[in-house]
Amino acid sequence: MTSIFQGRSLLAEKDFTKEELEYLINFSLHLKDLKKRGIPHHYLEGKNIALLFEKNSTRTRSAFTTAAIDLGAHPEFLGKDDIQLGKKESVEDTGKVLGSMFDGIEFRGFSQKVVEDLAKYSGVPVWNGLTDEWHPTQMIADFMTVKENFGKLEGITLTYVGDGRNNMANSLLVTGSMLGVNIHIVAPDSLQPTKEVQDLAEGYAKKTGSKNMITSNVDEGVKGSDVLYTDVWVSMGEEDKFDERVKMLQPYQINMDMVKKTGNDDMIIMHCLPAFHDTETEYGKKIYDEFGIKEMEITDEAFRSKHARQFEEAENRMHSIKAIMAATLGNLFIPHA
Repeated sequence: MTSIFQGRSLLAEKDFTKEELEYLINFSLHLKDLKKRGIPHHYLEGKNIALLFEKNSTRTRSAFTTAAIDLGAHPEFLGKDDIQLGKKESVEDTGKVLGSMFDGIEFRGFSQKVVEDLAKYSGVPVWNGLTDEWHPTQMIADFMTVKENFGKLEGITLTYVGDGRNNMANSLLVTGSMLGVNIHIVAPDSLQPTKEVQDLAEGYAKKTGSKNMITSNVDEGVKGSDVLYTDVWVSMGEEDKFDERVKMLQPYQINMDMVKKTGNDDMIIMHCLPAFHDTETEYGKKIYDEFGIKEMEITDEAFRSKHARQFEEAENRMHSIKAIMAATLGNLFIPHA
């Protein structure tokens, strides 16, 4: 009997069932336990993994590299200067070539169509390390972190504040709805998820009982939250929008006042990083020089508070990516999830 995961790609969360996502989350927790106890788990011994990066990254690259090595595989990094996707060589041709040499491919870039075409033509599992639309590997890590903290997922309320129409907001809304987590998106009216994404999430929410809310009202949106989640105000490729975003999103900053508004002392704060919580970066200094603010989407106080879980969440990227790669490439016995 073969695994229900074997040979499959993870391109968007909606390609999997609720039970399959729950399995990947639980498998991630299991692999984290094995890692902490020093128990080897070389499910991908002798495999070669291509890591394609159009967009640079610290966590995604580090997580895929260490996860592959822990599984016994060899990761090969190919940055934007190493690959010719769609420039000198079509995605179809690139996919066929890489698929003949590598056993699995990770892609992090702009276009969802590129990652889908790589999966279509390579003949090997392809994992979406982030596109402009979806961020599925982040989701397994995020809901793994939630389960680690609360012991469950169903009935938990996760509130995302900030730019509500980026890939993180899309993925959290849809994945949370699939898993029975109540998702609140708290964002200005002009930065809320598209109707298409909202309708997709609503379809899942009807099946799981997830109660979602999309609002520009901060007090209403954060009340009763178990998790406050945020992301950078300006995504890669949008640097020209700093001015308008800083002005528009100031009321949506996670600070200790917002934490109090949840009315929940056991709540946690999550952030997919990098975070602009101080002026210790070139970006941070630039924003301070131009706008006079030292903190953006989250204050330093909140970032360092007892509620903060962003570094556990970052570590969990490795464990969850390991679970995704092992499940789809490791010939494991998983008859059903």
